[in-house]
Amino acid sequence: FNKELLSEIYLSKPEDTWIKSPNGNKIQVWEMKPLNFRKNKKYPAILQIHGGPHALYGNSFFHEFQVLAAKGFVVYFSNPRGSKGYGEKHCDAIAGNWGDKDWIDVQAVHKHIKKQKHVNSKKIGVMGGSYGGYMTNWAIGHTNEFAAAITDRCVSNMLSMMGTSDFVTMPDSYWPGNWWDKIEDFWRQSPIRYMGNADTPTLIIHSEGDLRCNIEQGEQVFTLLKVQKVPTRFVRYPRNTSHGMSRKGPADLRIHRLTEIVNWMSKWLK
Repeated sequence: FNKELLSEIYLSKPEDTWIKSPNGNKIQVWEMKPLNFRKNKKYPAILQIHGGPHALYGNSFFHEFQVLAAKGFVVYFSNPRGSKGYGEKHCDAIAGNWGDKDWIDVQAVHKHIKKQKHVNSKKIGVMGGSYGGYMTNWAIGHTNEFAAAITDRCVSNMLSMMGTSDFVTMPDSYWPGNWWDKIEDFWRQSPIRYMGNADTPTLIIHSEGDLRCNIEQGEQVFTLLKVQKVPTRFVRYPRNTSHGMSRKGPADLRIHRLTEIVNWMSKWLK
């Protein structure tokens, strides 16, 4: 079906490797080099973080990564702890405790990216959607080493999300406590709590029809960054789009989203 198209375009082929986090955990990492890659040139890089968190990246075609590689970025993606595909221990390592072992692994991947001779270590961006947006928010609240960020259909405040999401978490189940009078663990794991010192230029993408991560999650990030005078842009998609807009939304809006992503990363990384 795609033979005619594939005869006209070039695709970047992912290459995988394994690295270790500081405590010895093994992490599978993929790299997609830009088209017309040259060894003696340094490129901007983008670290992509998947949603879930109990999901995974794998050996499948992802148009978003191909678009970024075609625009001259080195694209990295990985499966830190919390991801599926490597056994129950790897997957359950972050149950009820986000922003800990998963963040250790994400930092290890970031360190790996910085070591690559063909990467400009001062021009690395981070982005992700849903839980990937959570971890993007977490990253810019805990480090200023990323030159740009994109947080998409994100989680920012666990307390307000628990009362607005279509996925209701029962008290003392996946997370300890609840979101009304035993809030300590929910608040400790909320990225917004740590974003007072954030200074990373950040694009926020969210759908008004998102029932999983209500758009107020993105609004809180936008308001905080504006108050902090951090460069930011908020792209809102209409109520007839959903949490899965980037995969299943109207084609014109999906193209618009990809254009916004490329423009933002090009502005801050090139």
